[in-house]
Amino acid sequence: MDPRSAGEPDANPRARRGAIDDSHWSRARTEKNRAIIEYYRERSRAPGVKEGGGERNFYCMACDGVIPFEPEHSNCPHCQAAIDPHVKRYFNWVEINDTPRGDARFALTVLFVAGLVIGGLWWLVRQSA
Repeated sequence: MDPRSAGEPDANPRARRGAIDDSHWSRARTEKNRAIIEYYRERSRAPGVKEGGGERNFYCMACDGVIPFEPEHSNCPHCQAAIDPHVKRYFNWVEINDTPRGDARFALTVLFVAGLVIGGLWWLVRQSA
């Protein structure tokens, strides 16, 4: 017969709180997550977080403040930092919609220079033969 069902005290010397004892992973790892818990507590104090918001709000990259998705903003309403319209920081990810324009231009420049070098080497080989 189970001693707990008979109203006897728990024979297990470990402390119990509800249905989860101290050996449960959520309690055993409490100290390991201290930095993350503090980070989220600090984020909950950011401007606009207490007021809540809609499901498509995003966060400022500078002050962690909540920015409404609509209407589009060019500056953060809390810290006035510039907002890139192609980058949105949500709760646990950053969404980048477009690649920066400079990436394609740089790749084309590298290809052009490489073509010139290869063409020049080919011309030198043809001249010496």
